[in-house]
Amino acid sequence: MFDTDGRYSRHLKLDEIGQKGQQRIADGRVLIVGAGGLGSPVALYLAAAGVGTIGIADGDTVDISNLQRQVIHTTDDIGSPKVASAARKMRRINPDVNVVEINEYLDTDRLAGIAADYDIVVDATDSFRSKYMINDACVKAGKPFVHGGVLRFEGNVFTHLPGSADYRDIFGSEPSENHVPTASEVGVLGTIVGVIGTIQATEVIKYLVKTGDLLTDSLLTFDALTWTTYKIKIKKQQ
Repeated sequence: MFDTDGRYSRHLKLDEIGQKGQQRIADGRVLIVGAGGLGSPVALYLAAAGVGTIGIADGDTVDISNLQRQVIHTTDDIGSPKVASAARKMRRINPDVNVVEINEYLDTDRLAGIAADYDIVVDATDSFRSKYMINDACVKAGKPFVHGGVLRFEGNVFTHLPGSADYRDIFGSEPSENHVPTASEVGVLGTIVGVIGTIQATEVIKYLVKTGDLLTDSLLTFDALTWTTYKIKIKKQQ
């Protein structure tokens, strides 16, 4: 019998999840690339949901400027590797989850090799260079991934499954880093990463459970200033 201590009782009451779905979550293997603003809610909610194995990859350390939005880290974690800081919180939330710490920045080949051991990848990075790298590695390996992006008061999410629209279909060729503003230059609302990261975590759970409609071949956009949400259909480029 699953969940003898009641940890997942609210999931088990959902017809779309139940015992079978919760077991699929427990059997799931998810790789999160990025342990910052987006990675924080993704990691916390997937650990709480009971995902069996969660890999988290990031080569950065916690800085005081992170704490406005990267809620998995605290003042006491400043100077610590982000993956170690994140893993401590995830294990406190759910000691049954196997957290794999990958304290490095990944390149395409390294990511492709690591991702082979996981069911789905979460892009929780904050640079175009990293996002194109994750896209290309996952597309080449036939690996599903969930994208999330944020800037200022806006964010967007989509899910790629093999054969569906990917990052290049939506955003085109990789731009020069000099032509793209970053959060460090123009800012980002702290709560917006929570909104987008939580949607990413929801997509992962739905994928593992095999329920509901995923954000494939579409881009969900959210503007916190106007409370405007759009779901834009995207066609796979030949």
